[in-house]
Amino acid sequence: MQATTKQNIETKPRKYNNKLRFKNGLIGWSFISIATAMICIFYFYPMVQALILSFQSGAGTNLQFVGFENYKRLFTDPTFITAVKNTVIYLIIQVPVMIILALFLSVMLNNKNLKLKGFFRTAIFLPCITSLVAYSVVFKYLFSTDGIINKMLINLSLIAEPIQWLTDPFWAKVTIIIAITWRWTGYNMIFYLSALQNVDNSIYEAAKIDGANAFQQFFKITIPMLKPIILFTSITSTIGTLQLFDEVMNITKGGPGNATLTISQYIYDLSFKYTPDFGYAATVSYAIVIMIIFFSIIQFKVAGDKNA
Repeated sequence: MQATTKQNIETKPRKYNNKLRFKNGLIGWSFISIATAMICIFYFYPMVQALILSFQSGAGTNLQFVGFENYKRLFTDPTFITAVKNTVIYLIIQVPVMIILALFLSVMLNNKNLKLKGFFRTAIFLPCITSLVAYSVVFKYLFSTDGIINKMLINLSLIAEPIQWLTDPFWAKVTIIIAITWRWTGYNMIFYLSALQNVDNSIYEAAKIDGANAFQQFFKITIPMLKPIILFTSITSTIGTLQLFDEVMNITKGGPGNATLTISQYIYDLSFKYTPDFGYAATVSYAIVIMIIFFSIIQFKVAGDKNA
């Protein structure tokens, strides 16, 4: 009798705990169910539909299944190959320059003895919150043949005649690289700056006592401490550059002669500028996905991440 009573007493708390867990789980799921449904509807469903669409071809909505023909077409499409080359050029030049510049700026602005730090941090960060279209139009006028940049360079006797920033294939690429570097350097700088402020200052003081100069401290302490953040910003910058669209569309429109055309702009042209070919446009978009995965794996391997 006593054993039965004791068993009943022990069973009641268990049942109560199970009910409480179920209730808490139900409340938790009710909070995330709407967000989960939205993510599935607006993210995963379009991704699956785009993948299915990439195996179809035809003008407008008159599509038919063609298997891997669209993917085979990528390797023989000269415009796509040109767009890939341009995008990769932006990637291998602009991303390293931006990351290095953001690192040096963050170290400089983390100096406790620097005056007006708040002003400089705000000034460098402001470009990344400006309107993409607005700043692209401003750059278009700045780098026009009779723009301020050419006038300044001529007045400083650095050039004898205006540089064709927007109509020369080489200088047009340089203009795009300058524009995206100007816009996104401050964004990456904020990540490094916030990480640096969490580094114990005693580490640098110990390094100074051991005779390490500023150059050695930067490469032996700062870079290793910021390694996870550098990897994160490198990957996000790579993804952003591979999806580059606004600057090219608004500054050069892909010209001259597709010299600045990017993959994202080519997707736009396939969908809305040329005879609509949504199937092939979806295939090109998945080419970007493959490139993002490829470059991300490389960056993880270079960073020495064993989980990559």
